[in-house]
Amino acid sequence: MVNFTILAGGFSTFVATYQTTTGDNPSWIASHPQNISVLYAVNENYPVGSLQSFLMNPDGGLTLADTVTSRGAGPTFTNPLSTGEVTAMNFGSPNCSLVATMPNDPLHFQTDSPVVEFPVNGGPSNPHMSLEHKEEVLVSDFVHGILFVVNELTSTLTAQHIPEAPNGTTLPLIANVSIIPEDFKSKSSFAGAEILISKPTQKFPDSLIYVSNRNTGPNFDPRGDSIAIFEFASSSPILRAHARQWQIREDDTPQPVGPTAQAQVSGDLILQTQVFTGLRQIRSMTLGRVDDGGDEYLIAGANLDGGVAMFRRVDGGHNLTLVARNTEVANRTSFVFV
Repeated sequence: MVNFTILAGGFSTFVATYQTTTGDNPSWIASHPQNISVLYAVNENYPVGSLQSFLMNPDGGLTLADTVTSRGAGPTFTNPLSTGEVTAMNFGSPNCSLVATMPNDPLHFQTDSPVVEFPVNGGPSNPHMSLEHKEEVLVSDFVHGILFVVNELTSTLTAQHIPEAPNGTTLPLIANVSIIPEDFKSKSSFAGAEILISKPTQKFPDSLIYVSNRNTGPNFDPRGDSIAIFEFASSSPILRAHARQWQIREDDTPQPVGPTAQAQVSGDLILQTQVFTGLRQIRSMTLGRVDDGGDEYLIAGANLDGGVAMFRRVDGGHNLTLVARNTEVANRTSFVFV
């Protein structure tokens, strides 16, 4: 029997596990990459949200350390950067607050941090993701030189090369596929949500892409929303990493990126399976940690119905089987394995 401690944020006044009281609506939580006892949470509130830091106790409980404004409306995502800053992606503003922490003290924030505005350019702009790549912060998931994007409004998964900094150009797409279940595509509307990229290990040798669908109606599949599993079949070797944990296989060697890589790397996104979850409105899902074998499991939460579901990765990660479901704590929208 295996046991994991998992913290779950959501639309409530607590982070679940020990029902630790926090600010309102801690909809996304993230652990510090060098110190897992430090946890960050954004409070997805309007008209102005906030960013909080917590110290995780040995029993899994949380002690609030600091709170600072996100300087925008409805922050939906946070993650710490190598610069000592912590992002707060303000979905409703639209902008991003880059909140600096105190030198050698990741638990406490400075109050004079910059805000990056996102131009609307005639259409809606709703930033709700951030990842660090070299000296830039991107709003998506990628694997060393190839950018994988789940497009919320079109329900597609795309792959493209990342141009050399400063990013201001767009390179042609390598692949562009639908993530909607074929047998329900014509019956309802869908929106993409979360994207995860697994790190190759001995037990799970293939780097796989897990993408969640959200059925937005009017007809709802009784099987619940699905998680689509894809493999990027590349015609040339590329570095593979877990986009959340920034860990690269030791036996991999750097490959060229930018224009050189564009000439070398091509491929297709191949659907492995659609896993129906029994969840309605999957806002987030998370893979467990590699170092303790937790990557055998994927946890996903429903913002509406179905609670929280834990799946085991089977067939080398190319499929999922349900192992547990909890419906006692609703509206869980982000998870951290500790």
